[in-house]
Amino acid sequence: MSARRTDDPRLRAASLAVFVVFALNGFNFSSWASRLPAVRDALGLSPEQMGALLLVGAIGSLIALPLSGLVVTRLGARRTVLAFALVNAVGLALASVGVAGGVVLVVASGAVVFGVGTGTWDASMNLEGAAVEQRLGHTVMPRYHAGFSIGTAAGAAVAALAAGLGVPVVVHIPVAVLASSIGVALAVRRFLPEREAGVEDAAQRHEATGADPATAVEGPSRARQAFGSWLEPRTLLIGLVVLAAALTEGSANDWVALAVVDGFGTTDAIGALAFGVFVTAMTAMRFLGTSLLDRFGRIATLRMSAVLSLVGLGVFALVPDTLLWLAMAGIVLWGMGAALGFPVGMSAASDDPARAAGRVSVVATIGYSAFLAGPPVLGLLAGAVGYRHALLAIAVPVLVGLCVLHALRPPAEADDGVAGTSMGRGSDQPAAGN
Repeated sequence: MSARRTDDPRLRAASLAVFVVFALNGFNFSSWASRLPAVRDALGLSPEQMGALLLVGAIGSLIALPLSGLVVTRLGARRTVLAFALVNAVGLALASVGVAGGVVLVVASGAVVFGVGTGTWDASMNLEGAAVEQRLGHTVMPRYHAGFSIGTAAGAAVAALAAGLGVPVVVHIPVAVLASSIGVALAVRRFLPEREAGVEDAAQRHEATGADPATAVEGPSRARQAFGSWLEPRTLLIGLVVLAAALTEGSANDWVALAVVDGFGTTDAIGALAFGVFVTAMTAMRFLGTSLLDRFGRIATLRMSAVLSLVGLGVFALVPDTLLWLAMAGIVLWGMGAALGFPVGMSAASDDPARAAGRVSVVATIGYSAFLAGPPVLGLLAGAVGYRHALLAIAVPVLVGLCVLHALRPPAEADDGVAGTSMGRGSDQPAAGN
């Protein structure tokens, strides 16, 4: 196990900065997702058309993600996060203007720009988080993703207040993303210095492979490494687990507010509140998840998560429409079950620091493909059976993810059967508490 380095003030500052950037990413996303009922009403869209609109944003992310590893290698995490956070904000502002004017094409254009910004911002902040985690020498990735959940909860709370007060989307969204952009600009100043990070990465690659540190960071080598990750079976299976997790989480992000409003005949404010309940449950589980992973390992913890997801989805979708409180309890279980798949997948993709950039890019791209297929499929199902019953389809990818969880075992454990190594992150043998 690597030595812990939490006494280094630069690392503590960098870790806090990554947490803040994750939170602001979640805040931007939630600010938009929580206002989807208002967007739907302003544009007069059917469930199928809403699914198509969400699909457009996912296409933007998928355009950007495959190259995100190379972009962050070229620009550095600091500049990449800041640049694409601004792209994210511009896309949301444009979409909100389209909502105010009732012009679907403008909203769709903004959604594409938003998707490009979101995808690259997401991958680059995960790469910076993995770099900080490796230097700290202990597990922190689930807590960074908890920061994302805190941001989504804050965004949902602000959105619920805005909806309750009748604040138009075109006022609420631009103000929200302007504030978050200022926060990102301040936070990235505390990221690890790019030159120092490059030297340390080269040293790690030299230690792991015997390669010359002077040539380990050359661009063509990085490019071949990034694209070569698409041929690694373990990386692809990790991507499949993350895909299932993204569908479980993303289905709530996209549809839970609408499902509550239409399925229980309640207000937009209650729909936004339901989304807030979901992300709050995810937040709590992501803070708890570090201890669960250290004690029970990745596989057992994610099996438990899958069961929680299945039970929560079933309760939410099948209870009578007079039992909103019980449906909210189902949302809590659903949120807890959806919490850990994505961060654990990113940690697994980063087990080898020397190849983390390419593998995280691949895993993130596969995960984001959930947002390509999920919205239109669920939209079509919702048009036939209603939003709540359509969400039961998410049980299928959850079960598929269960079948390939073995891919998340750390390479050392998978190769020789011993408990996980680096940072106590991957062991699938119970470990003593700290």
